[in-house]
Amino acid sequence: MTEKLHTPPAMSYGDYLGLDTLLASQKPRSDEHDELLFIVIHQASELWLKLSLHELRAAREHIRADDLGPAFKMIARVSRIQGQLIQSWDVLGTMTPSDYHALRPYLGQSSGFQSFQYRMLEFLLGAKDATMLRVHEGTDVHAPLVQALAEPSLYDEAIRLIARRGFAIPEAELNRDWRRPHVDSAAVEAAWTAVYRDPEKYWDLYELAEKLVDLEFRFQQWRFAHLKTVERIIGFKGGTGGSAGAAYLAKALEGSFFPELFKVRTVL
Repeated sequence: MTEKLHTPPAMSYGDYLGLDTLLASQKPRSDEHDELLFIVIHQASELWLKLSLHELRAAREHIRADDLGPAFKMIARVSRIQGQLIQSWDVLGTMTPSDYHALRPYLGQSSGFQSFQYRMLEFLLGAKDATMLRVHEGTDVHAPLVQALAEPSLYDEAIRLIARRGFAIPEAELNRDWRRPHVDSAAVEAAWTAVYRDPEKYWDLYELAEKLVDLEFRFQQWRFAHLKTVERIIGFKGGTGGSAGAAYLAKALEGSFFPELFKVRTVL
C-alpha cells in the first residue's frame, strides 16, 4: 500500500483540478505584497459565483418541474456558499488603506462592478436592470447576460409554482416581460400569507419560502460585508472603473429579491 503511494497515478490530484493552470492564474502587476491577496480573494469569489449559478439554475429547473426536494438542497448550498463569500471580506479587510492605495494604480479601470457572473446571479435572483448590460457591450458575455435578463428568475418560477398549486395569481404575474423586475404584488403576498398560516398543509411551499428567505438574508449579509470592507479601506471615495464605491453598494442593500416573503412576517 505504501509503495503504491509513490507510484505516479494515471491522473493526479493536480491533473484533476487543473492546478497548473489555476495556480498560474495569479499575475500581480506590481511588487506590492498585498496584491496577491487582492487577486486570490477575487478569483476565489468568482469560483464561488460560478458554483452558485450552477446550483440556482438547477434549482430553478426543479421548481419549474414541481420537484422541490433537490431545489431545497441546492438553494441551501448557495446560502452556505454565501457564508464563504462573507468570510472572504474578513480576509480582505486585513488590507489597510495604505496597502490598497499602493496597488490601486495597477488595477487600471478594472472593477468588481464589471463581474458578469455577479450580474448573472442578480438577474437569476430577480434584480433585473437592463442598464447593467452597458458595461459588457462588445464582449463575449453580453449575449448570455441578455438571455439571462429575459428569463424568469428563481422567484418568478416560485410564483408560477404557487399558481399551479391553486393560489389566485394574476395572469400578469405569470406571463410578463421577464426583463423587468418583479413588482410587489398583493395577490402574491396573500398566497404566501396563506402558506405561512398553515405550514402543515403547505409544508413544501413553506419550506421553499424559508429557503428563499435564508438565501436573501445571506446575500444581503454578503453585500453588507462588502460595503463595510470598502468603507474600511477606501472610505467614501469612488471605486475603480468609474463605480460609485460605497454609495453604490449601500443603494443595493435597499432592495429585496423576494419582497412578499418579508412582508408576510408583518401581517401574520
